[in-house]
Amino acid sequence: MNREVRLLAQRWHAAGKPAIVVEVVEALGSAPREAGTRMLVAADALIGTVGGGHLELKAIECARTMLQRGDSAPRRQHFPLGPALGQCCGGAVTLTYARLDADALQRWPASAPLFHLQLYGAGHVGRAIATLLSTLDICVDWIDERDDEFAPTTTLGAPWPAHIRQVCVDAVEAEVREAPPGAYYLVLTHNHDLDLRISQAILKRGDFAFFGLIGSKTKRARFIHRFEQQGIAADAIARMTCPIGIADIDGKEPELIALGVVAQLMQVHGRHAATAPQADRACASNTPIPGDTWDAGTLTFTCSIDAVPEPATASLLAAGPGLCGIAARRRKH
Repeated sequence: MNREVRLLAQRWHAAGKPAIVVEVVEALGSAPREAGTRMLVAADALIGTVGGGHLELKAIECARTMLQRGDSAPRRQHFPLGPALGQCCGGAVTLTYARLDADALQRWPASAPLFHLQLYGAGHVGRAIATLLSTLDICVDWIDERDDEFAPTTTLGAPWPAHIRQVCVDAVEAEVREAPPGAYYLVLTHNHDLDLRISQAILKRGDFAFFGLIGSKTKRARFIHRFEQQGIAADAIARMTCPIGIADIDGKEPELIALGVVAQLMQVHGRHAATAPQADRACASNTPIPGDTWDAGTLTFTCSIDAVPEPATASLLAAGPGLCGIAARRRKH
């Protein structure tokens, strides 16, 4: 979502549409959104969220008051998330407000994707999964050998965003080597033999963060037997997830399957993120600034300051052939 908010900010700025960028620069304790989260507020529109509830209502009110008054100076406001604000999170959030201009865009780093996913199969389940992923900051290579199977829109009728790349090739399994190290893989094609070839390529490569294969326990057993015949390492086979999706979601509709699968992807990512070095995460400046108002609920402009410290951001993932860029469909070769 942060990526989409930034893209819209660029469009609004190019069109001369006045707007305020609201950013979470500090989140202490239990807070609804993390530092670096941004929301874009115009007089007649908004996109993104800094956490919802009364906090967000106050932020929108503050931003639109700035627009009405023509204020150009950045502002900073601190909110304890307690009873005075009608929220019981128990943490505290510091927000900044800045006019959408060239400087604001320059301070707004391009979001690195949460992770890279190769999604094999453009059938009903593949499209349902891709639809859910279209709303998340996940870089997806959506791969199939059948060009006419790629739907022109999501299941909701929206155009595909740039981070969902449709890749149509004859040698589908050869795409496995194009993924960056630590990628996620989902295999759910129309053909079991193709599933097997793709799965073998993933397991032989071995550096996956997650590999999920659609199918039953019977399919899993048959595939494992074939993998063992191919001499694939037992520890790699043991890391394969089949069947896919979180437990206790009853139903075989594509949308329900997709819901369970995407939830499982986010569970795995959450476990990996919990063990990642803290230095690799974006953080915001915690330096107190004279003039800040510690506001529990009432909206004032006494918190105005002349300058807002820029957040320090973690280094972004290097852009490469497998990372998100312009949505494209590779021609068959």
